[in-house]
Amino acid sequence: MEKKQTVKVPMIALRGLTVFPNMAVSFPVNRQRSLEAVSAAEGNGGKVFLVAQINPGTPDPEQKDLYEIGTLCTIKQVLKLPGNVTHVIVEGEQRGKLEDIWMKSSTDFAEITFLEQDFADEPDDYLKAYMRVVMESYEEYTKYIPNSTAADLLSSVTAAAKPGKLADIIAAGLEISFNRKQKILEILNPLERLEAVFEVMQSEKQILSIKKEIESKTKARIEQNQREYYLREEMKVIQEELGDKDGIGADAAKYRKQLEEKNPPEAVQQAVEKEIARMLRIPVTSPESNVSRSYIETLLSLPWCEMTEDGFDLAKAERILNEEHYGLEKVKDRILEYLAVRKMVPEERPTILCLVGPPGVGKTSIAHSVAKALDRKYIRMSLGGIKDEAEIRGHRKTYIGAMPGRIINAMKQAATINPLMLLDEIDKLGVSYNGDPSAALLEVLDGEQNSTFRDHFIEIPYDLSKVLFMCTANSLDTIPKPLLDRMEIIQLGSYTAQEKLHIAKEHLIGKQRQQNGLTAAEIKFRDDAVEAIIDGYTREAGVRQLERVIGQVCRKTAKSILSGEKKTATVSVNNLESILGKRKYFKDAIYKEPQVGIVRGLAWTAAGGTTLSIEVNILDGDGKFKLTGNIGKVMTESAETAISYIRSQAKEFGLPADYYKQKDIHIHIPEGATPKDGPSAGITMATAMLSALTGREVYNDVAMTGEVTIRGRVLPIGGLQEKVLAAKKVGIKTVILPWENEKDLAEISEEIKEGMKFILAKTMQDVLKTAMVKGVDLWK
Repeated sequence: MEKKQTVKVPMIALRGLTVFPNMAVSFPVNRQRSLEAVSAAEGNGGKVFLVAQINPGTPDPEQKDLYEIGTLCTIKQVLKLPGNVTHVIVEGEQRGKLEDIWMKSSTDFAEITFLEQDFADEPDDYLKAYMRVVMESYEEYTKYIPNSTAADLLSSVTAAAKPGKLADIIAAGLEISFNRKQKILEILNPLERLEAVFEVMQSEKQILSIKKEIESKTKARIEQNQREYYLREEMKVIQEELGDKDGIGADAAKYRKQLEEKNPPEAVQQAVEKEIARMLRIPVTSPESNVSRSYIETLLSLPWCEMTEDGFDLAKAERILNEEHYGLEKVKDRILEYLAVRKMVPEERPTILCLVGPPGVGKTSIAHSVAKALDRKYIRMSLGGIKDEAEIRGHRKTYIGAMPGRIINAMKQAATINPLMLLDEIDKLGVSYNGDPSAALLEVLDGEQNSTFRDHFIEIPYDLSKVLFMCTANSLDTIPKPLLDRMEIIQLGSYTAQEKLHIAKEHLIGKQRQQNGLTAAEIKFRDDAVEAIIDGYTREAGVRQLERVIGQVCRKTAKSILSGEKKTATVSVNNLESILGKRKYFKDAIYKEPQVGIVRGLAWTAAGGTTLSIEVNILDGDGKFKLTGNIGKVMTESAETAISYIRSQAKEFGLPADYYKQKDIHIHIPEGATPKDGPSAGITMATAMLSALTGREVYNDVAMTGEVTIRGRVLPIGGLQEKVLAAKKVGIKTVILPWENEKDLAEISEEIKEGMKFILAKTMQDVLKTAMVKGVDLWK
């Protein structure tokens, strides 16, 4: 094998630069070691070895900091420039591999091995064709960067006769990083090097083509914007000459006139004037122009000082409430007390009233009646399903399409600063990634804060302290505690059957007759027909479904009259089924005889009270416990608590100590498709299980409601009036209640309690004494 030639020459480490053979390059020399190397090379025939640093930031590179392949060059000229700057012009000769570095005084010398760099023979036809393709591609490449070194090298490229030399010249002219050039320098095979150069050049051409297209589009857009700018400036001049009758100045004058007529507080005037000045500076075509106009119009349309006088008369308010609502005596009294206090001390911050009750009991209409009694504007804002905080507080006007929140929009609609605003369905607010709307309402409903309510859009404090807020909800469970703390709760219970009858006769029948084009002579409702509709065709706490069914009867009667079948109609219990079809609901009648393991419980639902028959079977087994029916977690825990209580008192009840190891208990709550849950079924389950375990019968006309603890204490429940109504409907004579519900029992009208006996229980012993046929003493 032929030994490769090795020489020792001065060396310069280059920062961010790669030098190719056959190329002349100029570069500055700053480091002392490099200057010493230049001096040593001038005394050694001008030969110097140039090699690139791997990291240009390395101040004093060692061999490991340098690339392995560099170029042996000849120094053609050394230029001393002003400012003590030295420039060196070199010409690359051939590739060399850095074998070693050794120091001589302060100069770096490199021991290098020369590397073969081109074919010795004449290129064949394929190689000539390939070289021609590369040359043409390079000529095309220079068109993308005409004022660069690449264009100057075009003549050298066309004159290159060998593929290696052609690749080196083109690589030197490409505007790519020194790292990529170094990779090309390290390719020793001339054909492979040419192929690599061609691939890089094609990629660069594509990038430059895209860059040129982007620049062209950008230039066209800038020219268009400049053209539009000049046209707008010309239009401004024309409008000024014409007096700006139809331009933006006319809008500004209109806004200033409205501002003068409205005469709002100083802060609002300043904000409007500032925004008008800003609007005049914004181009009409800019999206911000519409936002600015919307902001000004919102501020000018809001009531800032406008107020309606309260025409309050307590007798008139009482008359309106009695005319529009039957029953609800306690609710009416509380409303009248509230209005009386408002009359006595109008300057005091008003209490926020929240009407809570089942659907259809008249919560929204009561708020409307209060507004009528006070002669105030009535604004209803439904909050059901709102999940975005911006719905309450608005969007910041920095966003395109920004708008104020619902509170500010409601005030615009009211056109007065003291309306009655009803926040309907406040328990239906949601929470999402857009924030918590209920948190935004905290400021609205707080009398200490709402005098400076801030909407994100108007950005100016707005006074809501004179607004009379009322809220409605079906349940308090989903209202956050901080929001609930700001409101006074007024509970509206379910209507009794007698109340529904009066409401139908005094309000619903007349309303539906009018809506369906009938007169009082053409259709009449007997009381027994209305009672049958209430019991057999509706099951609700309010009267909405009752009104729908009465409307259905009126529609069918109107059709019969128009078709000539009849001239008048009297609706009675006898012909009701022929009009409405078979009844939909039946009374959940009580058993005729006392039962073992079956106990009647009472429950509250959104549609009013209902009764639940809890059934228990005791089976031979190994102590398993099974609970069936569509029930929730609370009722499951109630059943487990009842079992724990019974096991702890097994001896007292005459049960074997290990009975639970020999028997399986199955508790079933019928109507499995209806979801049931709540803390009021504990004593019912305990009584049913104890009855089944001991074989003692439970009175069939006894119902009960209450929660039990593992020590046998009876805990209070809610929704008592609805539960008592449900018990009365099915014929229950005795109702067992927790003793702590005595105060609630006192509030129920005598009409509802008539014919019923109420037992107040403190412990399970009190429950069992009343519920069991033979009392509680027999199993001792």
